[in-house]
Amino acid sequence: MSMRVLGNLVILAATVALSYGMQLSKPHYADLTAPIPVDGAMHDTVRARSFDVRLDEVVFARALKTNQFGQQKLLTTSGVWAVVTTSLTATYASITVADGTWQGPTGLRYRQTERLGYRQDMPPHGVDPGLEKRGLFVFEVPPDQIRGARLLVSERQFGALDAQARISFDGLPAGADGQPAGILPQYDLDAPPGQTSAGPTLQGKP
Repeated sequence: MSMRVLGNLVILAATVALSYGMQLSKPHYADLTAPIPVDGAMHDTVRARSFDVRLDEVVFARALKTNQFGQQKLLTTSGVWAVVTTSLTATYASITVADGTWQGPTGLRYRQTERLGYRQDMPPHGVDPGLEKRGLFVFEVPPDQIRGARLLVSERQFGALDAQARISFDGLPAGADGQPAGILPQYDLDAPPGQTSAGPTLQGKP
């Protein structure tokens, strides 16, 4: 084999290796258009582009009591119910905040439950400037995805390059096994705010 042919093969191999490396390091479209995170903690007001959100409290329960179509129902789950209460305000124009996601400590994400049907205090939340509104987000999560979790809130599920509030569930009392302390046997979604049919709520550090 002549030196010229060998040199061409070396150049070709280097070009292929460079192209492969560029392909691996090139950002994916989903990464380039992902939501822009705005981080915060419980009880802090997190200011996204078009709305403000404050995580007020979270309640964990084995079962949910709710009124559906005039009938009382008790909903159980294989994991734990997490009922998250927030306060929402629009920034400069009336909007709808429709998306809430529970992100566990390992990065696993859990969508809002669809088992409750339509409720006025559940997403989508219509909010206006200057008027704070109470809004619930309800999830079914495994107990090992609670400690170190975050609540992700945005206007819509696929908001490319839009702001997304990421709020840490810090300060929640937990047992030695990492599960939250004071998991209620039952929580009444229709009870007045701050009250349940089985005791006080968990609010974390003020």
